[in-house]
Amino acid sequence: MKYTEDHEWLRVEGDLVVVGITDHASEQLGDVVFVELPEPGKAVSKDDEICVIESVKAASDIRAPLDGEIVEVNGDLADNPSMVNEDPTGKAWFFKMKVADLSALDGMMDEAAYKDLIG
Repeated sequence: MKYTEDHEWLRVEGDLVVVGITDHASEQLGDVVFVELPEPGKAVSKDDEICVIESVKAASDIRAPLDGEIVEVNGDLADNPSMVNEDPTGKAWFFKMKVADLSALDGMMDEAAYKDLIG
């Protein structure tokens, strides 16, 4: 698994990358009450704002971690946004994307580097 400085995790599954937010981000947000997901088929560029998460504390954007295309979203999150708090690195993935260049993951943080980031 790889991590971004925006507290997203990325897991490679075949030729797709699954994206969600970390336990740390989920804890910082508090109770999540709404998740807006991107449309499948949408082409995105790295750092595009593509999802919105609203919690009792704040609203946050999720940015595209890489260039690519959104191929699938987790529709269960729209019906049950609290999944983000219950299982952020499991059932509460946000979207799957086909990335332009999987080697772009090589420059991202591994778990040890991410733990150093969050202290």
